[in-house]
Amino acid sequence: MRALEVIDCHVLVIGSGGAGVRAAIEADRYGETVLLSKSITGKGGCTTMAEGGYNAVLKTTDACTLHQEDTMRGGAYLNDPALVEALVNDAPARLSDLVSWGAVFDASGDGEVAQRSFGGQCRPRTCYAGDRTGHEMMATLMERLRGSGVEQIEETAAIELLKDGDRVCGALALDRKGDLQAIRADAVVLATGGGARVYDVSTNSGTGSGDGFALGYRAGAGLIDMEMVQFHPTGAVYPYDARGRLVTEAVRGEGGRLINAAGERFMGRYDQTRMELSTRDVVARAIATEVLEGRGTKNGGVWLDVTHLPARQIEERLPVMLEQFLRFGVDIRKEPMEVAPTAHHIMGGLRITPEGGTTLPGLFACGECSGGVHGANRLGGNALADTQVFGKRAGEAAGRTPAHTARIDAAQVEAQEKRLAAFFEGEVTPASVQGHLQRAMWDGAGIRRDETGLRTALGAVEDLLGARLKAASGRNLLQCCAVQNLCTTAMLITRSALLRPENRGAHYRTDIVQTWDAQTSPFGHTTISLEGAGIEEVRR
Repeated sequence: MRALEVIDCHVLVIGSGGAGVRAAIEADRYGETVLLSKSITGKGGCTTMAEGGYNAVLKTTDACTLHQEDTMRGGAYLNDPALVEALVNDAPARLSDLVSWGAVFDASGDGEVAQRSFGGQCRPRTCYAGDRTGHEMMATLMERLRGSGVEQIEETAAIELLKDGDRVCGALALDRKGDLQAIRADAVVLATGGGARVYDVSTNSGTGSGDGFALGYRAGAGLIDMEMVQFHPTGAVYPYDARGRLVTEAVRGEGGRLINAAGERFMGRYDQTRMELSTRDVVARAIATEVLEGRGTKNGGVWLDVTHLPARQIEERLPVMLEQFLRFGVDIRKEPMEVAPTAHHIMGGLRITPEGGTTLPGLFACGECSGGVHGANRLGGNALADTQVFGKRAGEAAGRTPAHTARIDAAQVEAQEKRLAAFFEGEVTPASVQGHLQRAMWDGAGIRRDETGLRTALGAVEDLLGARLKAASGRNLLQCCAVQNLCTTAMLITRSALLRPENRGAHYRTDIVQTWDAQTSPFGHTTISLEGAGIEEVRR
């Protein structure tokens, strides 16, 4: 390992998806900004994979108060109201930014940005670019980033945050060759995305290893509601190597119908009014129930059918889905898709203020690694808006942070050097540990949970956290660190799930009778940090 390189900057942004790139663009206006990406900037995160759309109030027939109420109701009122207010009020302006920077969204007949219906919303307010909305947004953001002064460091991951006393003052980063460097900063923004790769079947890219949750937790930051994991109702189930691949909610937004193996359009049993456009938690549990009770397909899913729609509508509004399934040998214009729930989004995360500040000075967070915006269940279309609203807010707040003269603590560097050196003396491959982790989490902390299963999963996770991971070369060190972060994220999820003795949103306990009720439930956020864990009681 070469001598430690030290890089100084005003703001360090860790993560290069939609939230991270937006944060870096905003922070750059205040001083030297470094954007750290564990992959190629703009390529590895989940934003570019997001297909459905971006929620914003654009029409006089809609209102921010309606968007706010839909978001709070969809999140079972676990959302932080101040964060929701910021989301719905800022989303239209942030969409306007993207359009002014060159993003091309589908247009309606009058030339305005087109909007379609998504689950759990009383108005069609989801703006879209076919079914490749995230890709269009990232292409636009990357053009804007290239015109800025942001320094990009690619294929390098933060493995630990640096602290000067209680204050976060940078990070130690590891490149793909196994070389360590220190990045010293006046403020750090975590925008590392989610961690649904803790599950066996997931829509997340390989970079979604829960880095932000783990980095923040080890630094002493507080996290909330980590038990709230969204299982997207519709992921591909066949062929095997396509399991979990996202089948966008836009399919249901365009009129797709869910049909069980008996030929029944079954959502009427679970939500007669909204049917397929019920909230994601309801639809995911409905599909899981149909399969559990023997009405699923031979591959363990149900059918999602758009064959009743005009072929031209499918070709124009769902081109990515059409192309994706044609590669699987399925023409969705003529035959249904086979789908089942897949781990998709973690609603909990680092506790933030409306400006993205965490519980630690000098540390900010935005995007999926932050918690409180989406409550117990995220509405489709709110995540892409979240990246831009809170990416901008966190980037600006970090940029306005006064300069500090921070020292790099040699003991912190030495601890990480020892951690990396220990991997060369390890016994178990990271791939083996990740496989065991994903199966344990899917079985014990999935869509349907109970205390026995959660405790079994937690026991397995704690054993895996203690595993002596093995690196064959310096190039394997990043994988070892990522798997440790996955194990930490899984621990946070299972411990938090055991804390919440109620059914609420995406958290469904089969051994608990109590369902959350606005009038009687005393339960607020679950909280977890190095100092301890608990659940906040709602004061009325």
